[in-house]
Amino acid sequence: MPLYQVLVYPITQSDMNTKSYVEYAAAKPLNKPVMEWLTKNYLNNMSEAKDTRMSLVNANLKDVPPTIIITAQIDPLNQDGIMLAEKLSDAGVKVDSKNYDGVTHEFFGMAIIVLEAKEAQAYAAEKLKAALK
Repeated sequence: MPLYQVLVYPITQSDMNTKSYVEYAAAKPLNKPVMEWLTKNYLNNMSEAKDTRMSLVNANLKDVPPTIIITAQIDPLNQDGIMLAEKLSDAGVKVDSKNYDGVTHEFFGMAIIVLEAKEAQAYAAEKLKAALK
């Protein structure tokens, strides 16, 4: 079992009608049509999307290690991360979550040009180092 998780804009369920999927359906670089294509091509059939190994927000999360979740505002997956943070907290898991306003999916890897990415990377590193001491 891992000691700690760092999740950056995680996919945690299959409902593509959440607030963020609706609001950011045409966002770039990740949008609703891309997620539909990815889901269709990843799963053997759509019924697999309900499996708790795919739909984490419906899983029993009580034994999950402490977790940090980083989300981007302009991202169809924004609500996925927020929902997972709530579910983990409800299950008694220590969870830290932080949403970065004004940035899109993929911002985390752009620290050279996106200030929020540099901040997010430092935040994740700080939490991970503390957890592994």
